[in-house]
Amino acid sequence: MVLFGVLFYAIRPWQVAIWAVLGLSGAAAIEYGIRRHRPREALPWRLLAAALVLFVVGDTFSALLNSDRLAPYQVPFVVDMCYLAMFVLMSAGLMGLARSGSPVRDRAGVLDAVTLLLALGLLAWMFLVEPRFRTPGLTALEQIAAVAYPLADLLLLAMALRIVIVARWSASVALLAAGSAGMFVSDNLHLFARLDGFWHIGGPLDIGWILLYWGWGLAALLPSMVWLSEPGPAPTAELSSRRVVVLGLSSFIPPVVLLFQALRGPVRNAEAIALLCIAMFVLVLIRLIDAMRVHRHSLARERLLREAGAELVAATDVAHVTDVVRETATGLMPPHCPHRVVLTVGEDEAAPAEAAGAPRAAVLAENGDLRPVHSAELAGFESVLSCPLAPANGTSGGRSIGTLLVGADENVLRTLQGAMEVLAVQAALALSRIMLNDEVNRRDSEAYFRALVHNTADVIMIVGNGDDIRYCSPSAAAMFGREALEGNHLLDLVVPEERERCAGYLLRARQERRGETTDWTVWGFGDRRLQVEVSSRDLREDPTVGGLVITLRDVTQRRRLERELTHRAFHDSLTGLANRALFIDRVTLAVDRARRNGAITGVLFIDLDDFKDVNDTLGHPVGDELLTAVAERLKGVLRPHDTAARLGGDEFAALIEDAPGTGAIEAVAEKVIRVLSAPVPVGDQVVPAGASVGVATTRHADDGDELLRHADLALYSAKGEGKGQWRRYQPALHEALVERLQLKADLDRAIAEEEFSLRYQPVVGLTGGGTVGLEALVRWEHPHRGTLGPGEFIGLAEESGLIVPIGTQVVRQALAMAARWPTHAGLGPYVSINISARQFRTPGVVVDLLRELDTAGLPANRLMLEIVESLLLHEEEDVWTDLADLREAGVRVAIDDFGTGYSSLSYLRQMALDVVKLDKSFVSEIAVSAQQRALVEGIVRLANTLGLEVIAEGIETQEQREILAEIGCPYGQGYLFSKPLPAAEALRWLVDDLDRPGAD
Repeated sequence: MVLFGVLFYAIRPWQVAIWAVLGLSGAAAIEYGIRRHRPREALPWRLLAAALVLFVVGDTFSALLNSDRLAPYQVPFVVDMCYLAMFVLMSAGLMGLARSGSPVRDRAGVLDAVTLLLALGLLAWMFLVEPRFRTPGLTALEQIAAVAYPLADLLLLAMALRIVIVARWSASVALLAAGSAGMFVSDNLHLFARLDGFWHIGGPLDIGWILLYWGWGLAALLPSMVWLSEPGPAPTAELSSRRVVVLGLSSFIPPVVLLFQALRGPVRNAEAIALLCIAMFVLVLIRLIDAMRVHRHSLARERLLREAGAELVAATDVAHVTDVVRETATGLMPPHCPHRVVLTVGEDEAAPAEAAGAPRAAVLAENGDLRPVHSAELAGFESVLSCPLAPANGTSGGRSIGTLLVGADENVLRTLQGAMEVLAVQAALALSRIMLNDEVNRRDSEAYFRALVHNTADVIMIVGNGDDIRYCSPSAAAMFGREALEGNHLLDLVVPEERERCAGYLLRARQERRGETTDWTVWGFGDRRLQVEVSSRDLREDPTVGGLVITLRDVTQRRRLERELTHRAFHDSLTGLANRALFIDRVTLAVDRARRNGAITGVLFIDLDDFKDVNDTLGHPVGDELLTAVAERLKGVLRPHDTAARLGGDEFAALIEDAPGTGAIEAVAEKVIRVLSAPVPVGDQVVPAGASVGVATTRHADDGDELLRHADLALYSAKGEGKGQWRRYQPALHEALVERLQLKADLDRAIAEEEFSLRYQPVVGLTGGGTVGLEALVRWEHPHRGTLGPGEFIGLAEESGLIVPIGTQVVRQALAMAARWPTHAGLGPYVSINISARQFRTPGVVVDLLRELDTAGLPANRLMLEIVESLLLHEEEDVWTDLADLREAGVRVAIDDFGTGYSSLSYLRQMALDVVKLDKSFVSEIAVSAQQRALVEGIVRLANTLGLEVIAEGIETQEQREILAEIGCPYGQGYLFSKPLPAAEALRWLVDDLDRPGAD
């Protein structure tokens, strides 16, 4: 080829022929290089060779046309077509080489190339193409050539530069770029020289085209030509300093050109330059956005690798390392990208380059080139990234300790190659550290075991087939008082009563070869009985041991503590009796036994009477001593195999097993009542210990839970009928409880549906007979049981807390009714309402009552609240304050059932009340008992002295009325005057009362 170049300038008559041979030799060199080196992609090279052939054909026709040999023939069109096809083939070939070198889409490189191409194209147009394009006298074809050829050459040069950037640098790349540059220079110089009429064949411009033939032909002949079609490293969108400078200068070219034209004269093509500025600005902006996105991805990848490094530092085994590597590799993958990660430890999946001694780095391999086992694991993935696990610092001595294999799309693997290499290095460091630790531990295990055996508190023995001790650790001296136990029989150390069981344990340890754990009792130092935990391991087949390894651990204190904790868990700490859990368990077992053998089992529930008063008055220490004394008396009553228990507080229970009949169980209950009826001396005081007892037997119970429920019902019955007695469970008790529960459910519904009505009993003057007020008495209009009086449901309402909403309804209904009663001279009868202690203690009761009065439109002086003495028993300041607020508002307050509570006279002195209502029990015997009459007379006088009115309840005879009037009691109520009346009848009563003479 060099020879042909010299001959081209030496033999001028043959220049056209030599030029054709020179061009064809370049194409032949490319084809020879393809056949010799067999590149991965041969088509781009063949396209370049075909382009050279077309170049030669076009030049030959052009030369003949210029020599007038073909002047008669119209062939310029053929020449242009050859050159056009040449440019197309060159573009396709160069683009193919660029794509082969970078299979991953390089958006950043394309944007940079387009930006630079636009800037250079603008310069070429403004300073090279346009001046020639506007040259006078050019034909249309020459004008097209003046535009098309420079732009085509510029595009080819940009593609060549793209190859230089993407492909691995080599001599072939340099020669390919040099040939493209030579063609670019010669084409443009030739175009303008031809336009000016200065070009001729064999001139210096032909050197550029000769460089094209030489450069491309020699590039294909060199072995490095195969690298052009081999995929290189994945391109990066990061902005290097050189790219920033190029992009910056390219962006400044359009405005500089615009400024240059403005300074020199009128601006040409201003619109095109403006559009070009906008386009380049958009390209640069997109490029910067891509760079920012790649930077974010890089930061995320670095963070993920940093976190993986921290996890791998903390890893303690190979499994943990494998999990971290797989999780991290998955995190590095693009979303929804199919992949598979395999980490092999101890197996090196060496690549061919590694086998030849090349640097150990991550390589992209075909699945078929892997070992069969790894190829099967990565089935479905053609490309696999193989990263050897070789620490960068040589921790493993320069050898690979495994391989990280990642199967995924080839483009993805090339993008992540660097990150996977870093992950492989981190994994290799972690695995090397783990392996080193294992090696150190293995080497130190023997010394560690020796130190452990000699310093542990456990006694380690090696026992032969005859149960003789062949070895004993030094710790035996502390346990048995002597260190040299070799030669002694192991069972001689065991207490006699357990030797047979221990011999069976040793036999099972040899036969079943399993090391179960059990407890032995052995003779310790000083003939102390020690409880030891024994475990065994059969190492008779181990030549270094050759026997049964027995480990003895002293657990005497631990077992004692466990027994104590167990006792505390099932026994009461104060009395030492069984607690609720143990008692229920024993009841369940006893009922099962009774069902099997037909015996009778009974349960006693025992509850101390008035125990709360003892704690409140004498203190809890005295109460604790009383409970302890009761427990001792209860144990004295029961048989040794019966169970006494404290269920909590002042509740006790007793389990009577295997009783001859129910009479025997009832006799025990009677004895318990009798024994506990005697007071208990506590210090200098004597404390009552009376109790109530509920009895239940298996005669009426099928299981333990039912037996306990029956005993509880019986105790409830005993409490309800009085203190210091016992009651046996009767089926009727259960029915009564069911009825009570049903009544409570009905009570909830009655409140919601407002089924309560009121009856009004007049309060009259005992001397004048006029009605001064009416007491509102609640009734329950039950849909099935009819009208129920207060005694049938008020107690249940108090107990369940439903008395509060019931009381609210009573107050609202009574006040609304009282507002309708007739008045005379502005005065009317008052309404008296009973309010429970629980309702009165409800927060805001005063505000609620005054609001109800205001809603009903009833003056406060026409309302009287009747409270019970128990409300005042604890001298609660809030209660007394509320009472004072009500009286200040005008509401009168009466104390109901006076004389039946505690310290009533003291309350009359301390509290500011308005009315005292004498209980019916005082009135019923006033006509037959002088003492009762004197007592009532004293109460009336005391009330008069304190300024209180007195109302006598339960007046049923005229004689009682006359006596009360005689002793000065002003008011009374009872069946003598009227029974409780419904609302309508009460209204008629008041109307009639106004018509009576002297009613006012």
